[in-house]
This record gives sequence, C-alpha cells and structure tokens, in this order.
Amino acid sequence: MKNPISLGRLALLLVAAGLTGLRSEPSQSLPSGTVARATPDWVKQSVIYEIFPRQFSPTGDFAGITARLDELKALGVDILWLMPIHPIGHLRAKGSIGSPYAVRDYYGVNPDYGTKDDFRRLVESAHQRGMKVIIDIVANHTAWDSVMMSNTAFYKQDAAGHVIPPHPEWEDVAGLNYNNPDTRKYMRDMLVYWAREFKLDGYRCDDAADVPTDFWEDASRALEGVHPGFFMLAESEKPELLENAFSCDYGWPMLATLNKVMMGGAPATEIGHTWETAEQQPFPKGALHMYMSDDHDEIRAVCRYGYNGALAASALMFTLDGIPLIYNGMEVGDSSESSDPALFEKLPVFWYPKGRESFRGTYTKLCALRHEHPALSGGTLVWLQNSAPGDVVTVLRHSATEEILTVVNLSNRPQQSSINLGNAAEFAVLLTSAKAATELKGTLPDADLGAYEWRIYGRTLKP
Repeated sequence: MKNPISLGRLALLLVAAGLTGLRSEPSQSLPSGTVARATPDWVKQSVIYEIFPRQFSPTGDFAGITARLDELKALGVDILWLMPIHPIGHLRAKGSIGSPYAVRDYYGVNPDYGTKDDFRRLVESAHQRGMKVIIDIVANHTAWDSVMMSNTAFYKQDAAGHVIPPHPEWEDVAGLNYNNPDTRKYMRDMLVYWAREFKLDGYRCDDAADVPTDFWEDASRALEGVHPGFFMLAESEKPELLENAFSCDYGWPMLATLNKVMMGGAPATEIGHTWETAEQQPFPKGALHMYMSDDHDEIRAVCRYGYNGALAASALMFTLDGIPLIYNGMEVGDSSESSDPALFEKLPVFWYPKGRESFRGTYTKLCALRHEHPALSGGTLVWLQNSAPGDVVTVLRHSATEEILTVVNLSNRPQQSSINLGNAAEFAVLLTSAKAATELKGTLPDADLGAYEWRIYGRTLKP
C-alpha cells in the first residue's frame, strides 16, 4: 500500500506550522528536562471505575460490590477505585450521615459497609477477575472525633492552641499537621498497613496538593517496597507531585474547559488549547492525567450535557492520552444527585433509567477500544484542524502501527466538518454514535455530523 506521508506525520507538520488552532502562552513548566515518575504499562492501558459504596448497591456495602464484579468485568474496567471505606465522624458532620471524607479511624472500616473480612473478600474476588483495587486516602484532614484527637499535636492549631480546619469553609474536618514528624510516621505506617495487609494495588489520594510533597515522596518509596508498581493517583493538578510521588493526577483543566464549551458556548478550539497549555507545558515529560466528564464532585454529566452530549464527552475523554474514568452509574446514564447533597446522604444509583438503554453498550465498546488499540494508551496526540472549529473537535492518536482519529461534534447543532487528510479512504469506522455505520452521512474528509454526533476511525499502518 502506498503511503507517501502518514496522517501522523502530516499532523506533526501542522503543529510545526502553527496550523492547529492552538494559542501559545508563556510556559510555567518545571525545569527543562524534568521527567515524570515511571508509570507501569498496566496503568496506562486501564479504565478506572469509581465506586461510592454507600450509593452503588441497594445494600450499600462491600458485599453489594462483590456481587456485581462480573458485571464490572464485562463492562471492561480495569481499576476499581473505592471512595473512602473508613468509619465516618459524627461530630460537626454534614447532612444526616456525614461525608466519607471526614475519617474517624484510618485503621477501621465503616461498619455500614461490613467488616475487614468482607473488604478482603472484595479485593481477592476482584483480583481473581484480573481487576486492580485502589482505595481513597484522605491524608489532609480527619473528622473532629477522630481517634487521633487523643493527641492534638497531630493537628494544625491557631495561636491559642485550638485545632482548626484545613480551610475555613471546611468546617466538618480538622487539618493534620505535617510539621510534626509523628504525624508523618502515623500516616506513612497507615498507608503501608493497608497496602500490605489487603494487597491493594494503589491509592487515590484526596486533596493531595495540600499535603507536603516530600511526605508523598517518602510514602511512595515505602509503598513501592511493599508492592512494586504501586499506583498513586493524586487529586491534584500540581506538577511537582508527578516527579517522584504520583503516577497520575486529575485532568481538571480539561473538565473545566469541556464544561465551558458544552455549557457556556466557548469555542471547541479551547479543548486543544487547554491540553497544550494546562495539561502539557507545566508538567514533567511523560506526565499522565486522569480524564473525566463525571465524578462524585460534579453534577451528573447527563444533567450538564444531556444524554447525547454526555456520550459525546465520554467519546472524547476515552480517546485522549490519559486514563479515562467511569463514575458509578455513568454506564446507564444515571441522573441521580451527586456532590452535595449526595456526599452527606444515601442517594443510591438508579440502575434502570428509561431511554438510556444504549449507554452500557457504548461504554463497553469504548473500554474495548482502549484495550484493543495501542495508539490510545501509548500513542502521540495531535489536534487537527477542521472546517467547523467552533463546535467540532478532531484529534489524532498515532503509534507505529496504527492511527486513531476521533471526530466529535460538541454542540447541539448539526455540523459539516471537513478535514484535509489525504488517504482518507483508508480509515474505517471503529465506533460511532450513529445507530449503524451504514447510516453515516458523508465520509472523510467531509463528515456531516448531527447534534453531539461522534465517530472514531482507525487505520493500520504498514512499514
């Protein structure tokens, strides 16, 4: 097959010529040559599934999760992230139950979820199915009735010696004092305990930027000694954390920009601009981000973007160069409350909403694409120009053996998007929001896209 210039090479030329529509800003990167902490390949190839145990099942416990592991395996997820499993504090608690991020005892499990044996059974059952398990660690603060309060030196204090919150508006939690070596030892030993005793595969670390970086670096070294390749996910966008402490962080800038585009009318070119200036330039080379359109801190995506818009957003996030996240219920289009008040009350996922029967199949196929195509987990990424840049995003993933092209209309208006590709006929449709590929109107390089319509194309490269 003749291939005088691959699409990947063409895209790189577009970048060099300044024709991708990206704006340049002064870089606030780390020192030149800074390299991100090495990340195991299994992490890069994964899909993360976030579970709020209280909301996930009717029973709201570990057993309710264990009973549905086969379903999660069939969906195609690789890493199960459990939101905090520890006992919740009652003193100054919000809502009728309190936040799982107000931890009363780091060495215990929430009795509403079951016992440590129940949790161990969940981890072992997930491992038997080839899935990894990470748990949420809240290292910046505790509940006011934490067992650690027996020694107030563990905590931040004001001039009068009173324990204080980590931030004035966080009234339900008390801030930990990492200037105290005893606090550091307590927290490091606790992290090692759960990793060793329950054979966990990693941690998602809440509010990681407010805990000193050198603590995380020390803890990561200790955890690596317990479990080589231990996965550390930072709820943060602090570049220095990805040098030696964490494997991955949050793609918050991308989520904020997606909201601006899909809810606020910002041009779709802002997506690529954010990737370049906020997700690449400031970070170490090879830094990995978790990309999401929905999580426990957001109003559900189907409420923010609509049903079709939510799937369009996921198609984009699944084909970027990070790790995609599914928050429990996304795969069925759940629209129940999240964030406040859901963090403080029991509001179970509604698993059988009408009119969203296609959601599970779409997410299953998106997960399969991530696993089947190495360009999506390790290829380079380039934003391509198209003829409708205000509404349509066109992104290329390129590896030595294949190219994957994603075309997404992020607006509620039909669009015709023209892309100057060359050899466009070589691309086949891998996945589309259309009911069937035969119903597609227009083919590359000219594609007629309905409102929130998206397509993922692929082609194999020959030597």
